[in-house]
Amino acid sequence: MSTSSTLKPAEVAVALVEQAVAKHNTRLDKTFFKAVLAGVMLSFGGLLDLVISGGSAGLTASNPGIVKVLAGFVFPVGLVMIVLQGFDLLTSNLMIFPMAALKRAIPWWGVPVNWIVVFFGNLVGSLFFAAILSKYDGLMTEDPYASYVRSFAITKAITPGWYQILLRGIGCNWLVCIAVWQGTGAKETFSKIIAVWFPVWVFVSCGFDHVIANMFSLSLSIMLHSELTTDLYIRKSLIASLIGNIIGGLFVGLPAVYFYLGDWHADGMRDAEEARIERKNSGPSDSEKS
Repeated sequence: MSTSSTLKPAEVAVALVEQAVAKHNTRLDKTFFKAVLAGVMLSFGGLLDLVISGGSAGLTASNPGIVKVLAGFVFPVGLVMIVLQGFDLLTSNLMIFPMAALKRAIPWWGVPVNWIVVFFGNLVGSLFFAAILSKYDGLMTEDPYASYVRSFAITKAITPGWYQILLRGIGCNWLVCIAVWQGTGAKETFSKIIAVWFPVWVFVSCGFDHVIANMFSLSLSIMLHSELTTDLYIRKSLIASLIGNIIGGLFVGLPAVYFYLGDWHADGMRDAEEARIERKNSGPSDSEKS
């Protein structure tokens, strides 16, 4: 019996394909509501990021890099909660579903179906959090936070070019998928938290674009009457960051298939559901042993 605290890269690749198979075979209503909760969890981290960034105007003026690092440090709490609770976030599915489809563990049509359901679930959760837990509860409606959120929309979605947002989206999901890869490879909770935390800290501090995180922060800026309009947000930020996130996810998933899954076959995994995957990984119960 192995005493290693981490999985080998090839084992991680197999585990990610098995996750995709399980998610593919999960009922769509469950997938949708797990995606809604993922949007909420990620927004908790996003809100804390805004609290630190928006409440540090003096420090930002004298040392903006420190504020970016501090705000980036707290944001990963959202992805940690998603990973530990097993919710569905689009950006990680952008990696694992093409991996499973390439190995014929799931049909190709399962890729867009899952992406669409999870996208709208994440959107609903993000909009709920922005409206109910950030605006209507008054947390972000007074200065300095309201003015920061409005100015954030300008620097995040209006000033950059479309191609710049796309490139930032690539960098973002490259790091997010590395975080998910590392978290999958860790076998116990504390190691998973650390493994997920650092790559996400890097992407937020550097200012890369996460399509789901932007659903919270930029939607909140629109609710607070920033210069960003819904039409401009969709045309310029959402589409560009989504395409960039897809490419970034493929930059992790495709090499993994090439390096580690060349001779791997799905076999009996094609019909597995989430509960079966969890039981497989945890071992047989006492009743099954008897």
